[in-house]
Amino acid sequence: MDPTGAGFLRFGGGVPVRILRLAGMTSEPSTVRVRLDLAYDGTPFSGWAVQPGLRTAQGALEEALALILRRPIRVVVAGRTDAGVHARGQVVHLDLAPAEWDGLVRRSSEEPEEVLVRRLRGALSRVLGKETGALEVRSAVVPPAGFDARFSALWRRYSYRIADRPENWDPLLRGITLWHRAGVDVGRMNAAADQLLGLQDFLAFCKPREGSTTVRTLQEFAFERTADGVVVARVRADAFCHNMVRALIGSALRVGEGLESVGWLHERMLARVRDAKTRLAPAHPLVLEEVGYPESGAEMAARADLTRALREEISGS
Repeated sequence: MDPTGAGFLRFGGGVPVRILRLAGMTSEPSTVRVRLDLAYDGTPFSGWAVQPGLRTAQGALEEALALILRRPIRVVVAGRTDAGVHARGQVVHLDLAPAEWDGLVRRSSEEPEEVLVRRLRGALSRVLGKETGALEVRSAVVPPAGFDARFSALWRRYSYRIADRPENWDPLLRGITLWHRAGVDVGRMNAAADQLLGLQDFLAFCKPREGSTTVRTLQEFAFERTADGVVVARVRADAFCHNMVRALIGSALRVGEGLESVGWLHERMLARVRDAKTRLAPAHPLVLEEVGYPESGAEMAARADLTRALREEISGS
């Protein structure tokens, strides 16, 4: 406690997480930004984004937050996921009034972060009912100043499981694995995927949205047959446009089966072709594994400013 009685600080993870008022300060900060790290099973949700009359991951989380905070609240997400897509490492942020943040604490031994996670678990149980456990809040922290869950992100990484041999069709994992009826050549798929890396226009593998670009930097696209015989894809980019990962996987599978040449993906990308051969791999094996951010608050703020400027330039062009 500050001996002047003006206020106090609490620290967690090396950053200030609670600020009331310090000597020499005339006002409180207007908001407290909170980062939530989430995991969810996409099966019972119609995607991430709120949709009238449908159960979505965002809708469930915001309803649970409203039960706790007693007001409507919106969260900002690192990356929206489609219906049926899962997440182990989704990130959102929300802004609270200082009084709301401090009001979470009822006992001096508690920290607001742990209280929020605990209360969200209970509120989500009320919201989800029989689907309790489909969405879990892993942690809550107050990040460095400048953090934005969406615009500060450097990259998003997805995984995709493919069982191309009947002996690997595990009923217990069928909800997160594609049971592919044709064997695939991982070497051919990797040779094709390598040609797409870097800054490219992925129109051939995207469903364009008005006012947005299909230019992305694909940082990693690789397939590995693991010790259990299942093929796992790793796909990482600065950002993904709508349906991009599923279209990339679906196209790579055609190469892996020998239906197309190793250079086919690259040829389609250069030609910016979307036709009947642009097939989406099923959604249920796709998992958002992780979102990467800069280490410091200054870098987070700079990244957010740069990303916003680019989006505004694109939407205004």
